[in-house]
Amino acid sequence: MKILVVMGTRPEAIKLAPVVAALRRRKGLKTYVCATAQHRELLDQVLKLFALKPDFDLDLMRPGQSPNAVAKRVLATLGPLLDRLKPGMVVVQGDTTTAAAAALCACERGIPVAHVEAGLRSFDLNDPFPEEQNRIFIDLLSSLVFPPTPQARANLEREGLHGRSVLTTGNTVVDALHWAKSRVRRPRNAPPAGVKEVLVTLHRREIHGAPLRRIYAALLALVRKHEDLVLVYPVHPNPAVLDTAKRMLRHPRIRLLEPQPYLEFLGLLERASFLITDSGGLQEEAVCLGKPILVVRRNTERPEVISSGAGRLVGLDPKKLERWSGKLLRNPALFRRMSRARNPYGDGRASQRVAAGVAHWFGLGPKPKDWKP
Repeated sequence: MKILVVMGTRPEAIKLAPVVAALRRRKGLKTYVCATAQHRELLDQVLKLFALKPDFDLDLMRPGQSPNAVAKRVLATLGPLLDRLKPGMVVVQGDTTTAAAAALCACERGIPVAHVEAGLRSFDLNDPFPEEQNRIFIDLLSSLVFPPTPQARANLEREGLHGRSVLTTGNTVVDALHWAKSRVRRPRNAPPAGVKEVLVTLHRREIHGAPLRRIYAALLALVRKHEDLVLVYPVHPNPAVLDTAKRMLRHPRIRLLEPQPYLEFLGLLERASFLITDSGGLQEEAVCLGKPILVVRRNTERPEVISSGAGRLVGLDPKKLERWSGKLLRNPALFRRMSRARNPYGDGRASQRVAAGVAHWFGLGPKPKDWKP
């Protein structure tokens, strides 16, 4: 049985690489990988790292592309590939434009879709945009859904499964981190004694413009107030982010970096005291590594990070960001409590459960525990 795994961005490749490996260990399944290259350079870094060579590369990235333009190119190029290959299932991950367009393309041809990391919800269609719309759309089109947590599964059950099969798996990012831990490339230059490094990632469309400028002003105020603080910020290349950062974040204790390869970035995250971010996936990685997280968003589709005690939702309020950062820097008890929060994302065997679910779907393996038809 042919399985086609479609990916286009760095986070998809990180979370799907262990899934591809698990599927390829399953007898009776022939697994192919299709790269759309929605993000060409960042995707290639991860593919090389995991020694994952795509069987098909659509090479769709264009400068200044919009989500609609990406979707149009995926539909135009993936369709003919599906017609030739005739896979028994298409596997997608997350909430990207690649995943949504691939799911639609498969459904138009009557090919079942399996959605890894299903059921995430922020309950705001415009935050994050277009990710919230994409993930709902993909779940509606999917025949087989793999929520990472009981809360994600509950979201799906509230919406009604209507013939879909569901298996709670854990998050495959834990599998990827287990593999990467022994390979992490740690920064060469350690910070001076007594200096605390805090890692920053901010890039989402929702904060572009005035909200981002206010957050940057808060970061600048933080380093001026705390002389033992260094902010390390790998800056997204989007001009709306990069140009503003270069203009506003001029301080000897704010290090602006280019986007880092995966293993180098994990080295920065391991060394950081805590994380300030608006990223979704990084919330998962940080809690897996025991790093407190301040989430710079109005809401999050990873509420497990907040309920576990590992993170705080500071919204887009600069004062709240400053206040909680100060607490983590000056309150050892709070820092320890957040650092030791329970990891809600599983045991590192999520990819094996995904592969077992796909195999069972085709009658090639026993019914997994907690499988719901």
